[in-house]
Amino acid sequence: MKFVAFERSMQGTGASRRLRNSGKTPGIVYGGVDQQPQLVELDHNALWHALKKEAFHASILDMELNGKETKVLLRDFQMHPYKQLVLHIDFQRVDAKTTLNRKVPIHYSGEDTSPAVKVDACLINHIMNELEIACLPADLPEAINVDLSGLKKGVSLHLADITLPKGVKAITHGKKNPVLVSVVAPAVEEAAPAADAAPAADAKGKAKKK
Repeated sequence: MKFVAFERSMQGTGASRRLRNSGKTPGIVYGGVDQQPQLVELDHNALWHALKKEAFHASILDMELNGKETKVLLRDFQMHPYKQLVLHIDFQRVDAKTTLNRKVPIHYSGEDTSPAVKVDACLINHIMNELEIACLPADLPEAINVDLSGLKKGVSLHLADITLPKGVKAITHGKKNPVLVSVVAPAVEEAAPAADAAPAADAKGKAKKK
């Protein structure tokens, strides 16, 4: 995904406020071997729409600056407390030979056709909706795709049950095999005997009156 940035010469609270008033968003690009942080500004409307796209958060971006393209990752951005306004944004330069640690979304599919849902009417709970991974920039996926069509009643899906993309390693912070998806059997409705007992009680009452 590509976006355009422009050099920013002024910095400070006042300068940033003037930028925002003119429809721009201040930002910074840092990282890279022997490279200094670069102050940039972006068109706010274009940035606002880009931030709504998952790829802008989870993939390597092509930043055009002064006619040159640089590979970067979105690292952070600050929003106004109540306005639809991006206050500041941070990008990190990407080195092709340096391993990245990154959280990527998990995309689930096929659960509606699984035996757990279609046959046994189970409930499917997504325990994890994103996964932290380590990989080289060239191997960074936009998302981890997980097929749930084989889910069965009483069987949860663990990390070890899926195949990660080539060159991608999961970071679990000590959890050996975390649960991704749990399968919950439907609650069994208990028959209420009170409804059947009421007519019997009425019959006994009538018998005593006679």
